[in-house]
Amino acid sequence: MFKDEFELLLRARYPLIYIPTLEEERVEEAIAQCAKTQGNRAIYIWDFVEGYQGNPTDAGAGRRNPLQALEQVEKLNAAAPAIFILRDFHRFLDDVSVSRKLRNLARLLKSQPKNIVILSPQIAIPEELSEVLTVLEFPLPDRSEIRSEIDRLLAATGRSLESRILDDMVRSCQGLSMERIRRVLARAIATHGELRSEDVELILEEKRQTIRQTQILEFYPTTEQISDIGGLDNLKEWLLRRGGAFSERARQYGLPHPRGLLLVGIQGTGKSLTAKAISHHWHLPLLRLDVGRLFAGLVGESESRTRQMIQLAEALAPCVLWIDEIDKAFGGVDSKGDGGTTSRVFGTFITWLAEKNSPVFVVATANNIQALPPEMLRKGRFDEIFFVGLPSQSEREEIFTVHLSRLRPHNLKNYDLQRLAYETPDFSGAEIEQALIEAMHLGFSQNRDFTTDDILEAASQIVPLARTAQEQIQLLQNWAAAGKARMASRGNSLTRRIQEI
Repeated sequence: MFKDEFELLLRARYPLIYIPTLEEERVEEAIAQCAKTQGNRAIYIWDFVEGYQGNPTDAGAGRRNPLQALEQVEKLNAAAPAIFILRDFHRFLDDVSVSRKLRNLARLLKSQPKNIVILSPQIAIPEELSEVLTVLEFPLPDRSEIRSEIDRLLAATGRSLESRILDDMVRSCQGLSMERIRRVLARAIATHGELRSEDVELILEEKRQTIRQTQILEFYPTTEQISDIGGLDNLKEWLLRRGGAFSERARQYGLPHPRGLLLVGIQGTGKSLTAKAISHHWHLPLLRLDVGRLFAGLVGESESRTRQMIQLAEALAPCVLWIDEIDKAFGGVDSKGDGGTTSRVFGTFITWLAEKNSPVFVVATANNIQALPPEMLRKGRFDEIFFVGLPSQSEREEIFTVHLSRLRPHNLKNYDLQRLAYETPDFSGAEIEQALIEAMHLGFSQNRDFTTDDILEAASQIVPLARTAQEQIQLLQNWAAAGKARMASRGNSLTRRIQEI
């Protein structure tokens, strides 16, 4: 909890505390509460435009001069307990005089009951200050804070909400800053004079906007259903069995929240489609993580972005967190020459995977199992690891049926599905889809509908990945056959396919 950690740093006389947050007002309120419990410490707030505020003696001191703002700390009686809050001070840390002054103050304040708190919307710490600054995360509002804010607004309007609608509204607000929550609720009240159940969609749109602005997570809309996945019967059965695992009834039964899945296999076999279908079937928001966006150039920024991603995902829970091609992000983690940044980000991430109690269902996909660190595959990180191989003949028939039912729902009987499945050995789902697109181009160019023969003609021009990457597929199959993963499909069609190549 933020207040407990902050009070501990005050008692331990940590001189320089860095709090990355966009919620200045809320964090300043929290600091003020902590100051009262810690001997009623005085609080001095500085910003570049107004200088110091709130104290008549020093009003305006240090205006437009960050170095003077730091010198003001020394002028205060050495025995007087105080907290100095410096807003947006990260912009001045690269200045040599400011940096040197902070390091001098770090020595001085170890023996005085004073603390300097730097508030910043982001982590931006020069290397020379990394040892003297302590970063403290400020969490987004929890359910109780959100509930109190909604209750306050309801009291102001003289209205009330059903308990179920109120719970939905609180849950939909999770993951937003208090400022955004107040803004979107004020907009709803201004629209029709009260809060209504349909305002949940307004809140969700605000949430999508927030996630887009983080540039770390992407709010991914889904329409795919479990029935859109051809084959993979074992995997679909596993997912359907856990469809109600996020409900309150499951908690009362004693079931823990499902942790997640690692889907390993050949490219184009439906791993990403499965992630989307899980989100749609379970009626949970889908967040897509581009791991590359976690990495940044400044000291500590990559680790901070990782913690921000975790914080945001947990605040939005229950949700599905989709990490595509995780092997490319963390492959060869020990050999990357980046000063250990990748190792620290990876360590933070897998520790969270193992210890998280929040209902964030992680779906990670990987094509190259050899590149993944062994720690990722250890039991406890995911509920299950599934191997997604090439579809068997019957599964290919299902895949053709799914696509043609969407493309030509009224003419499905005109296509020889059994022949198509038989004539496309070694094809993945993505390659089947590409053959259908090529067949459509062929028919369209001749002003007619495409036929079974057009599909087979298009398929004959495609060299499937199973032939161009035979060695990689054999390694994947051997790994799965050694009991390292469960088969997503019934039977062992991949072994037969490789033997036929």
